[in-house]
Amino acid sequence: MENNLIHAAFYRGNKTFSVEQVKLKKPRPDEVAVKIAYVGICGTDMHVYFGHMDKRVGFERIIGHEMSGYVHQVGSKVKDFRVGQPVVVRPLDHCGECPACKSRYNHICHNLKFLGLDTDGALQEIWNVPSHTLHHLPEKLRMDYAALIEPVAVACHDVRLSRLKKDEDVLVIGGGPIGVLVAMVARDFGGRVIISEVNAFRLKIAQKLGFDTINPKEINLIEEINKRTNQKGADVVFEVSGSQTGVDVMTDCAATRGRIVMVAIHAEKPVVDMFRFFWRELELIGVRVYEKEDYEKAIKILESGRIDANTIITDVSSLKEVQNAFNSLSNSPTALKSLIKVGD
Repeated sequence: MENNLIHAAFYRGNKTFSVEQVKLKKPRPDEVAVKIAYVGICGTDMHVYFGHMDKRVGFERIIGHEMSGYVHQVGSKVKDFRVGQPVVVRPLDHCGECPACKSRYNHICHNLKFLGLDTDGALQEIWNVPSHTLHHLPEKLRMDYAALIEPVAVACHDVRLSRLKKDEDVLVIGGGPIGVLVAMVARDFGGRVIISEVNAFRLKIAQKLGFDTINPKEINLIEEINKRTNQKGADVVFEVSGSQTGVDVMTDCAATRGRIVMVAIHAEKPVVDMFRFFWRELELIGVRVYEKEDYEKAIKILESGRIDANTIITDVSSLKEVQNAFNSLSNSPTALKSLIKVGD
């Protein structure tokens, strides 16, 4: 930061980011200015990179929402935070007036603003955010690990809503970053977890993390799940692949009265076997983002070391290298979670 100027990475369209200097803005009375340490690149950010969200984000947007940082300055009405504290942002700004908010489902507010998509985000040295989005971090938690809290909170929300019980059989379809985290949280809840994935590198990571795996390109997934569960099927199935193939097998892999949790965002409306829902009395559970308690749970899990953050983080780049980081991630078969190191 020089002469109240900070560096920020702007999405300019056509798979292009531009790192520029902009004037530092003071936080509003109800805001906190956060000095960014690390930012994770997620699947949604990649959708922005590929141009799938141009109508929503435009070409003047600073994206990024998986982050960790320190309080840099507080607005005049903020009382719960002080300069220097390590924090993480839960990037949801709700209206407080819609039916969802009045029912205490603020996280799926009808007018929800997702920070880093609908507003400027974390790929800048200082980020001003509403104070209600902040969570305190333990002093001893590494800041690169803390950048995983947002996706871990997604997994905590998904597993909590699945009502997973100890010793239930769990199938996670898709072993990408969220799939692996869902698997780790499900195991932490006591589930017996199997991961289905076609990418050889991701299979190796899942195996390194201690999971049983199946490559459905090599083995019939439905037959193998039935074999491993004494012909019962999985009590809980998480669809995290975002593919029609994943949707095709999720119903056939589920046990009688099994719960299927739709985690992935599908680019097109998938075709779902509704007959199987009738035949086995299945339950379909939709999950979206996270709630405050999921963030607190994610912080505790990461602090405890029960999430192997070191294995999940596969590369770290500087803010100046943000273009190369996105380019590499777009065609890398070996990356799992890429971080951008923004500040010290």
